Amino acid sequence: MKFGKILGVSALTLGAALNANGLTIEDYVEPGQNAPKGIKEMRPLADGLTYAAISDDGKSIDVYDYKSGKKVSTLFSISDIKGETKIDSFDGYEISDNGKKILLWNDVNKIYRYSFTAQYYVYDVMRSTMKRVSTGGAQRGAVLSHDGRMVAYARDNNIYISNLDYDTDKAITTDGELNKIINGVSDWSYEEEFGILTTMRWSGDDTSLAYMRFDESEVPTYSFDNYKSFCDSDPLSDMYPASYSYKYPLAGYPNVKTSVHVYNIDNRTTKRMDLPASEYIPSMEYDGNGTNLMVMTLNRDQNHLQLFKVNPGSTVAHPVLEERSQAWLSPSAYQMVNYGKESFVIGSERSGYCHLYEYNYSGTQLRQLTKGEWNVTAYYGKSAKLGTHYFQSTIKGAINRNVCSVDAKGVLSVLNDVEGFESASFSKTMDYYVRSYSNAVTPTIYSVCNSKGALVKELENNEAYATKYASAPRKEFLTVKNDNGQLMNAYIIKPANFDPSRKYPLLMTQYNGPDSQEVANRWKMEGVYYLASQGYIVAAVDGRGTGFRDKEWANCVYKHLGEYETQDQIAGARYFASLPYIDSSKVGCFGWSYGGYMTLMELSAKDTPFVAGVSMAPVTDWRYYDSVYTERYMSTPQQNESGYVKSSALSCTPSMKSRLLIMSGTSDDNVHFYNTLKYTSKLNYEGKVFDMMALTGFEHSLGMCNARVMLFKKIEDFLKIYLK
Repeated sequence: MKFGKILGVSALTLGAALNANGLTIEDYVEPGQNAPKGIKEMRPLADGLTYAAISDDGKSIDVYDYKSGKKVSTLFSISDIKGETKIDSFDGYEISDNGKKILLWNDVNKIYRYSFTAQYYVYDVMRSTMKRVSTGGAQRGAVLSHDGRMVAYARDNNIYISNLDYDTDKAITTDGELNKIINGVSDWSYEEEFGILTTMRWSGDDTSLAYMRFDESEVPTYSFDNYKSFCDSDPLSDMYPASYSYKYPLAGYPNVKTSVHVYNIDNRTTKRMDLPASEYIPSMEYDGNGTNLMVMTLNRDQNHLQLFKVNPGSTVAHPVLEERSQAWLSPSAYQMVNYGKESFVIGSERSGYCHLYEYNYSGTQLRQLTKGEWNVTAYYGKSAKLGTHYFQSTIKGAINRNVCSVDAKGVLSVLNDVEGFESASFSKTMDYYVRSYSNAVTPTIYSVCNSKGALVKELENNEAYATKYASAPRKEFLTVKNDNGQLMNAYIIKPANFDPSRKYPLLMTQYNGPDSQEVANRWKMEGVYYLASQGYIVAAVDGRGTGFRDKEWANCVYKHLGEYETQDQIAGARYFASLPYIDSSKVGCFGWSYGGYMTLMELSAKDTPFVAGVSMAPVTDWRYYDSVYTERYMSTPQQNESGYVKSSALSCTPSMKSRLLIMSGTSDDNVHFYNTLKYTSKLNYEGKVFDMMALTGFEHSLGMCNARVMLFKKIEDFLKIYLK
């Protein structure tokens, strides 16, 4: 392809300069290749002094000492298995509370984004013997009892309990049916929007099993042709494409109906818990004593939450806590809950910021643990010895995360007083934690710290990785005003060989969904860095609607998505386009998913500064997306018809004059390909020219094969034509 002159230098000269750092497009975008080196998953063990981790060869589970980092023993090894039942590999494991049994699984087959079926096994640590959980077919969502003697799992939408002592494997539900009734594991919507994979919970004494039942018989069925990609082992095996069907509740349509049940192991009876009618049950757990069930219910508008303490024997539900909002209640707040022996801790945004509150089981607030004009973003737990609570927060600004503590007297401490992104995984006794830390210019560093934040041992500093990317473009942070004069967090990425005397094209990247964040002081090597390396200035702003600031900032987009977000993205683009090294005639935008929707809204906005845009896997009308997510921010189409019309990218196509590249995976079970087809059909009808790329057989995240590489090669090709 001939480029002629670019920014005053030949394309050949510029390309050579831009690639002088030796990094390829794969280095920037290929999953697994562009990420820093991680560490083994470290499972805290009951003594609080040690943790378990899978060996480098994946054949054993070893025990390490937190303080020294040294291996002290081997908990499980494939080579040590005695008896007839053996395995050659395993994909994951769980250790029973008493440490005597290990649940292992292999032969994993993916269902949705996170859920899967597998073959499960239980290993006896003392005897070095292994048993299959079931020989009746693939299992899903298996849960080991506290004593390790039983496993509950789902198969064909029914729950089975395998008693390892007696070698029995019996169904405790019989009404499960594909696309009608699900017992024990979740439907698509609960998995995607509430993060629930399995709902089976053993009581503290293992005498009963609680679970949720999902009735999706009234939920409309969604079907699409599931074309195979050449990633599949035999992509041409089907002369006719398979049709994929599942229950997917669109906004305004019937949702799955949920109920809570408890099965008694001894008398083999099942009781339904007497809960008030509600649209959703976003959380169900036993209390810290394993005696009563703590069940959250939520109305369809998701602005009224109730927490109940339920007696499994009497089935009676007692109200403990209630939360209301004028807009929506964020799952990230109310699902930040921890049930202790005498009390529980829960997150709430009632003050305008997310903070932690402690209650007893009668519903009396004991104390507000945190307060201030910042947000708690994760709760790690409480030290029984010290009475100190540990959590993650934005105390040093919305773009940062710090691990903090608050002691029994209410004294707040920041364990490591640094800017950047820090998270923790604590030991059982909260005496040690594994610290993960990065910032925009520092790849992730892993270390073990004590409860005061002092370094005990460095685990991985990614020194070689940092050297590899030392010459890559860098992210710089700033704030930019929107048209109301409000400050928006922003970043800018300049080419590594940036010359302020030149004029560069600008590419605005965004997500901007409610409660989301794009501008964060953390390491994340991705495709926008590659585009910056190819001679673009890349910039982003977190406008109204985004999270981790005050709740008013997020809630202002309630019931009219796309309006304020578009205004703020355009304000950000106009600011960056005014800089002396930006060519204001060459401004583009790019986004994925909600960001793809934003691209379409921005290209169609009145007096848009964007001459071209790339929209990946966009929602094109909120009536085509799932009810749980959409209605949280928009209510139903029946309640908010005008809001849905105004927020629809389809409604805005008549004013779209910019060049568009739209892309989507044909097997996307999240944002359906239909969104893209509907939108492009309307553009065709209106006589508009656009570019389109369909990624055959791929889902929403494009994590398979070379899809990410091809995606950014296409983006690069498109931008060379319309932005350079």
